[in-house]
Amino acid sequence: MSGPTDPALRLRQVTVRFGERMALQDVNLEVPKGQFLALTGPNGSGKTTLLRAALGFLAPQSGSVELFGSEVLSLSVAERARRVAWVPQEENPRENVPLLDYVLYGRYAHLEWLQGETARDREAALRALRAVGLEERAEDGILSVSGGEKQRAILARALVQEAPLVLLDEPTSHLDIAHQLDLLTRVRELSRERNVTVVAALHDLNLAARFSDRIVVLSRGRRVADGAPTEVLSEELLARVWGVVADLRRDPRTGAPYLLPHHLVPPAPSGPGTFLGKGPVHVVGGGGSGAPYLRALSEAGYRVTAGALHLLDSDLETAENLGALTAVEVPFAPISDEVRERLRNLLQAAKAIVVAPFPVGPSNLPNLEEVRGWLGRVPILLVRRPSGVEWDFAGGRARALEEELLRGGARQVAGAAEMLAALAAEPSVPLPQ
Repeated sequence: MSGPTDPALRLRQVTVRFGERMALQDVNLEVPKGQFLALTGPNGSGKTTLLRAALGFLAPQSGSVELFGSEVLSLSVAERARRVAWVPQEENPRENVPLLDYVLYGRYAHLEWLQGETARDREAALRALRAVGLEERAEDGILSVSGGEKQRAILARALVQEAPLVLLDEPTSHLDIAHQLDLLTRVRELSRERNVTVVAALHDLNLAARFSDRIVVLSRGRRVADGAPTEVLSEELLARVWGVVADLRRDPRTGAPYLLPHHLVPPAPSGPGTFLGKGPVHVVGGGGSGAPYLRALSEAGYRVTAGALHLLDSDLETAENLGALTAVEVPFAPISDEVRERLRNLLQAAKAIVVAPFPVGPSNLPNLEEVRGWLGRVPILLVRRPSGVEWDFAGGRARALEEELLRGGARQVAGAAEMLAALAAEPSVPLPQ
């Protein structure tokens, strides 16, 4: 029996193998009742395997799966169907049965042996069709409707089970953007109105962030991120798990995060795994001053980030060629509040900060102001400026900030080699192996 504190779904140390291939490895997961959880990750990360294990379609090599406090493999097929409904990624019906009859298949769990559907069952099926906007198509054949309508009919069949948990495997994968938004809006509304728990495997991180309460990211069979969309969605996550460089933005209407991908993480000279080395180390530069340090760090195996930089700056081109996450402002403009917030996020993620000998004016002075906030929290290295070269075009404020950094514990280095040696000596930023 389900207790009041039992989660809708619980996985304990679940491991699933297919021959030599590890599909899931030691996965722990609890999904509270009433939550909309988006399960995401690259192809082959284990999303469908996790859902199939939750349904009892496959038995894990180790660990256990529970539905509302009962181990799924101990439940009969009918008992499982009363607890969990299933919306597969793709289904190809062979017979052109009316949508109403197709949805009625979902009443199986509520019928006795050899019992036919009752008026109550038909009314429940009509309500489900109404909920997904297909009531007027009830007598049309399942093979005559569009892909979006068929997917909604499958959702209606799941709803008519009246199960408290619904699992969906890439329900939007074959739909256009309008039908994707329509389907997920309906799922979210039904979840909230009926207090149904939803676990949906989704490829699109932006859809996951928009509609779900929580995102769980799988990579190579392991859970690598778990939390609210505002906590999970990040440029670093997309680069580390998907190998894609993106910009993080927020919807001004809702505050929800979304990602704008723009290129793949390029392989570093020592191989594609280098990007996953130590770091990140954030480089503050501009006007080409940061390029030697970005390249030296990348070649040594460190992950790098950079900025804030203005568009068309040669340091930005170097950073993007290295697959670095950056904070970017339009040319010649002062650093805006939005870009400054992005810079803060990059500095927060950094294990060390390198300040290149860049010329400082009023427009890029916020770079030094933001670095000041990390004194005593991470190692800060200031590259020594060449003598006799004017660089403070901010009325002495830039020089005062650099002096404040040095008094606060920042270390001065003479060039790239000394920078790498200083980083290697820091216990929090060891030299990559």
